[in-house]
Amino acid sequence: MGRMLVVVLWLCAGSALAASAGAAIEVHGSADGKAPAWTISSTAPPGWTTDCCTYARAIGVNEVLYQGEWTGKPDRVMVLNVWPSKLPTLDAELQDDRKHYLQADPAGKVVAFPVKNPRMPCSGVLYSGSDHVDDPVVFCDPGAATGIRYSWSMTVSAVDPSRESLLDAFRQVVAHSRYANPAPTSSSAGKAH
Repeated sequence: MGRMLVVVLWLCAGSALAASAGAAIEVHGSADGKAPAWTISSTAPPGWTTDCCTYARAIGVNEVLYQGEWTGKPDRVMVLNVWPSKLPTLDAELQDDRKHYLQADPAGKVVAFPVKNPRMPCSGVLYSGSDHVDDPVVFCDPGAATGIRYSWSMTVSAVDPSRESLLDAFRQVVAHSRYANPAPTSSSAGKAH
């Protein structure tokens, strides 16, 4: 009986650990102009679904993370957007985004949204709209040689009872995000493009 209890407890602990681990996120992009091919990866919060190819493509982004069923509404959806860098600095990207947000919602408020990513500089803001909807947006710069920048964003109601835990989960996704330049495969090595 004692051995059986230990086995049952061990199995339950293993299930709990598996349930608490989030799904790996890995999004790839092809070379585009001066930007080489890229991979952005992170870890989704436990219980979140990741999608790069159905819903994300339909709304014109690289990746979406959501809980439950896809509703098509932005509430509680994390979004990854990657683009060839055009502005000179990460701060310029942030200022440009802030300008467009305040033009669309002059009564909106903007506050800093700090996120520490140990692999690269990231800078974030929390937009609080006059519609009582908050949008954290974090821009990350994996370096000039990559030729890209990317952002994570999410929409959450200002009165959502889970707002703080959602913002914490969002911060974790951003903090764990990484850039990689995938090595050419042996079949593509040496081929002229």
